[in-house]
Amino acid sequence: MDAATAVSATNVSGGSLQSTVKDLPIAKVWAFAVGQFGWALLSGIISNWLVYFYQPDQETVSQGQTVFVPQGLVVFGLVTVVGGITAFARFFDAFVDPAVASLSDRCDSKAGRRMPFLKFAALPLAVVTVLVFWSPINGTSWVNAVFLFVTVIGYYIALTFYCTPYNALIAELGHNSKQQLTISTAISFTWVAGTAIAYVAPVIWGAFVPMMGRITAIRVTFTIMAAVAFACMLVPPLTIREKDYVNSQPTSESTIESLKQTFSDGEFRKFVCSDVVYWVAITTFQTGLPFFVTSLLKLPETTTTIYFVLMTGVSVLFYLPVNILANRVGKKRLLLIAFVIFTCAFAFAGALGSGVLTFMPAMAQGLTLSVVGAIPMAAFGILPQAIVANIADASSKTTGQDRQGMFYAARTFAMKMGQSVAMLLFTGVSTIGMASGAGYRIAAVCAAVLCGLGGIVFAFYNEKKVLHVLGA
Repeated sequence: MDAATAVSATNVSGGSLQSTVKDLPIAKVWAFAVGQFGWALLSGIISNWLVYFYQPDQETVSQGQTVFVPQGLVVFGLVTVVGGITAFARFFDAFVDPAVASLSDRCDSKAGRRMPFLKFAALPLAVVTVLVFWSPINGTSWVNAVFLFVTVIGYYIALTFYCTPYNALIAELGHNSKQQLTISTAISFTWVAGTAIAYVAPVIWGAFVPMMGRITAIRVTFTIMAAVAFACMLVPPLTIREKDYVNSQPTSESTIESLKQTFSDGEFRKFVCSDVVYWVAITTFQTGLPFFVTSLLKLPETTTTIYFVLMTGVSVLFYLPVNILANRVGKKRLLLIAFVIFTCAFAFAGALGSGVLTFMPAMAQGLTLSVVGAIPMAAFGILPQAIVANIADASSKTTGQDRQGMFYAARTFAMKMGQSVAMLLFTGVSTIGMASGAGYRIAAVCAAVLCGLGGIVFAFYNEKKVLHVLGA
């Protein structure tokens, strides 16, 4: 047997099935990672620009942004249209995750359990991402709100059909903790690249504005990006024969039973609880960053691109150190440090443009935030996925059921619950003192507090217990 071949045993109905599979070559690792670039680009478009597009501040409106949906706390007098739609869509889709995970875990296709989902979800995901920004009425209308509601729900459902099977492959293509960390590191590079391209959107649409106007320029920009993302998302299913590298078998559990068994894992529950709080914090911060730039620092919207790209670019410099240190000192320790740094960065964001920071030029304040935020971004880009892979692999060894899809669906469920709360929090709080930007400051402080709480919860995760099961 050559060095690229690994032999592993999979328990099926109490028995043992010996199956020979190959370790994923590094070229295939990067082919797999290209898929992450595609859906990260689409996710970046929605997470960074949806609220900016549909709930614009005064500076953006003065630049020609059309107000497509009713503004203010018009939904039951409690939340904004955008906040209510995005929160409900994430909340609704969170319950779709387990169903998709179960379908994937139980799939017995000749092409494998995961790759067929990636192949057929790519086009719908790309198309609906573009449609989110294509309001049918050129002005403020509840028709646009209804259209946004439908397309945003469609986006999250399509994203689930691609991402849940994709993420499950991290644990299955990596046959041990080290390989899983390598795959997580590779997809983190492509995730940050896709996210960075999404951040560049204002520069691209800025070049188109003189020819076609602001709104059409934005839509054309997102259409071009979606086409690129579609091509990238097809790379994994077209270049990797899943069954050559994966020896897991379809599960025999129902959706409810699989979900129940997944959450019966104590270490996973600790991780998920911290992850929910983290996603509330980071989504609040990411959604607010364009507003921090224009409303608090009083800088042009294109400056947002500089900060976003700088933050992601600097974080890439820390990817290799994070990978090396994770193998030496453990993933938990590094992630706890990342929680602390992010908490400080979010608190700093709340003071942007205020009298507290008068000694720093506005541009320097943004640069400082970008550099400091880049460090924990590297850790969170790599380690959580690898931790879930470790937990899923350990569960497979102890229960005999390969429910990797359900573990990642449960993690996605936590992410979407956090994002739902964040959208309600940010869009609601941001309406406070819009002229002074007080609501944006409050949102940043809330993100800091929540991030700190997430770190405290994660401190209870027992990494040594999980690695002991894996024999690592």
